[in-house]
Amino acid sequence: MAHGGEAVGRLDGKAVFVDGALPEEVVDVEVLEERGSWSRAALLSIVEPSEDRIAPACRHFGRCGGCQWQFAAREIQAVWKRGVVIGQLRHLGKIDDPDVRQTVTPGPAFGYRNRMDFRVQQGRPALHLRRTRELEMLDECPLLAEPLRAMLDEMGDLSPMHRVTLRAGINTGDRLAVVSGPVPEAAHDWSFPVCRVRRGRPEAISGDPFLRETIGDTAFRVTASAFFQNNTAGAEVLVDLVRAALGVTPADTLLDAYAGGGLFSLTVGRSAGRVLAVESAGMAVDDLVHNRATAGIEVEVVASTVDGFTRGEWTVVVCDPPRSGLGADGVASITRSTPRTIAYVACDPASLARDARLLGEMGYNLDYAVPVDMFPQSFHVETVARFRLR
Repeated sequence: MAHGGEAVGRLDGKAVFVDGALPEEVVDVEVLEERGSWSRAALLSIVEPSEDRIAPACRHFGRCGGCQWQFAAREIQAVWKRGVVIGQLRHLGKIDDPDVRQTVTPGPAFGYRNRMDFRVQQGRPALHLRRTRELEMLDECPLLAEPLRAMLDEMGDLSPMHRVTLRAGINTGDRLAVVSGPVPEAAHDWSFPVCRVRRGRPEAISGDPFLRETIGDTAFRVTASAFFQNNTAGAEVLVDLVRAALGVTPADTLLDAYAGGGLFSLTVGRSAGRVLAVESAGMAVDDLVHNRATAGIEVEVVASTVDGFTRGEWTVVVCDPPRSGLGADGVASITRSTPRTIAYVACDPASLARDARLLGEMGYNLDYAVPVDMFPQSFHVETVARFRLR
């Protein structure tokens, strides 16, 4: 399996990427795209199916782009994800023998998403078709946590909205709908709060424009469309892995880069003597300040991009960058005070691998990496990697 979810085969010695195929299968394909060293092909038929192939759970699978791997059990998916992380670290990171541990699989294989962003078409929730901008109208989505399914049932016809984001606090029972476009008259009667975002700020329509979630003993406010991990059980595992990777003591200053609402600052940071939390998104900064007060611990909140953060000293780092990764400027910023250990939380193995090379140039070796299956049924994999100063 390749990064991106396609299987890779060989045709006349050339790599061919085939969406919908499994490793070890013999398939008939039609080549659609020719490049110098590789091709992309459409799957026409399966001549010899893999023993790992199973029946998908969702009637939309194969058209809807939300899932790619429902045709295999989660245990097999976990093996593929570890292989992808190893492959990216070798190919892009130039690390010959990376220590990539077994994939951690938190929570259930279905019904795990505490957030889902839908387009609305003909009054129905819709997601994009795989690799297109066209939409698949949905009758079901087995990835949704039960509170989100109940919200869809209660809302019924979604007209005249253009988009809707459904969110839930799995450990608190809170729910929230974030709408885009005209608001249905019935929205004021829904049993959960409704809000919109205008010019980057939340605007309540009914109830409060936020929900609450707890991770361990720590409470978090999550406002409107602000970022929070989409898998609550997975977020709990990330906190545990980062805590184990850093081994923070009261003598440490922890830098939390891309801090969001404080998932790591307010949990792992409890063991530190000082915490610096850097975040640039306005709603996330507001949540972080609120969550800091609720948690009752000292955190210095810096409203800044990571690239533009130039003050202070720290001994350990946790960073959770966007899909594009840290890049050269981000790596230079977080290593400026030569911390002894960096816990890198990556949502893209390719970005992690590219940044691993940059960190190596700054004197940091990859100690180990732990894939976390935060998004079962898809190719997406979260990774917690520990880097140590040589």
